[in-house]
Amino acid sequence: MKVVLVGAGSIQFGLGMLGDIFLSTVLSGSEVTLHDINATAMEKVLQNATRFVENHGLPFTVNATTDRKAAFRNADFIISSIEVGNRFQLWDDDWKVPMQYGVHQVYGENGGPGGVFHSLRIVPVILDIVKDAVEICPDAWIFNFSNPMTAIVTTVKRVFPEAKFVGMCHEIGWLNRWLPRMLNMNRDDLQFVAGGLNHFSCLLDLKDRRDGKDLYPDVLRKAHDFFLHEVGYSDIYDEYRETGVLRGGERYEKISKGKQSRYEWADRKLVQFMLERYNLLPITVDSHFGEYLSWAWDVVDHRGIIDFYDWYKAALTTPREPEIKLEMHERVVPIIEGILGDAGFEEPAVNILNDGLIDDLPSWIAVEVPAVINTQGVTGIRIPDMPKGFLALLRNYVGVYDLTAEAVIHRKKDYAIQAILANPVVHQATNVKAMVERMIDVQGKWLNYLR
Repeated sequence: MKVVLVGAGSIQFGLGMLGDIFLSTVLSGSEVTLHDINATAMEKVLQNATRFVENHGLPFTVNATTDRKAAFRNADFIISSIEVGNRFQLWDDDWKVPMQYGVHQVYGENGGPGGVFHSLRIVPVILDIVKDAVEICPDAWIFNFSNPMTAIVTTVKRVFPEAKFVGMCHEIGWLNRWLPRMLNMNRDDLQFVAGGLNHFSCLLDLKDRRDGKDLYPDVLRKAHDFFLHEVGYSDIYDEYRETGVLRGGERYEKISKGKQSRYEWADRKLVQFMLERYNLLPITVDSHFGEYLSWAWDVVDHRGIIDFYDWYKAALTTPREPEIKLEMHERVVPIIEGILGDAGFEEPAVNILNDGLIDDLPSWIAVEVPAVINTQGVTGIRIPDMPKGFLALLRNYVGVYDLTAEAVIHRKKDYAIQAILANPVVHQATNVKAMVERMIDVQGKWLNYLR
């Protein structure tokens, strides 16, 4: 096999994905090609990978090139995680500029006006990547880790319906963290179904794998105390006292004194609201889920969101010693193994075209659903009877993705303006055109095509 990593100059993505690949016996003997437009960063990853392969006697060859078309020749699998420009500088624009123009958005990465601007910058670049792949290695599977996921997958499949393009997101991993601890059960004994749109997904069904018992009532009963509960000096708080760093960016606010102290999970108030009003557990946190809701500003934990953003920015911009670890970070390598080995297992979350998987959502929208992985590839599993309250929230947002895709494809500013006017987060119209034009001016390197 030949596996290509696009965006491999990123230490986090490049070295993390190499560790996943080097763990695979199914991919043993494969060629791994690193590709990035930043030759210096890519060379550091290549040197580290080459040294690691030699030191551990691994049966892989690793090479690198800044020539994308050369990288794609004879590729079987392409794994892509890219960003354009200075990630956090542009993110600050996406978040703060709409707020200056009167839009109460809670984060600004994937939903709301910030998510639209993020999409308008990154989707054209990803379309160029997919265009090369379709022309050079049309049978290759392309796995995308970039955000905004739904906008990317929706637009790519509209332009290149023949592309074997799948969106991958690790937010589903929150359920693997929350549910076993909440229910005091082993993860392997839990069988769950989640679905919706990326970062806008909920747990829909949960059973005990051993006897088929419905466990969702237990979640509804225990979740509130799980997210706001009486604890002793937890392992995370002990770690904070010793290091001054909160693991995972989680903020525990000490409310009372003494050995038995109360701590509040940050960035989970909207999670609690969804449990109380919709009887549904979101698979992610306030900062993601709240980007798609007109009323989220009134509910979310604003302090927790800002604290997490500061931690996340520091975590990704602090220089680190390059290191490859032989441990699984993401789900894409097991999926590749499942395709090659006709495994037939169920993957809990992929992002693919709806095409009837969720009733009452358009066929053209990318949805996040479980899928069967086998020699046929990635086949989505239909989710019938989506709860109507949640479905109404999903329907409120899909038009934004339609207009965003059309703005990119037709290079039309009017569609970009209309995408923001259609956004549930936007409550005023007067300044929207000026806001879009201001963003085009300051992010012209990526948005000039809309002039």
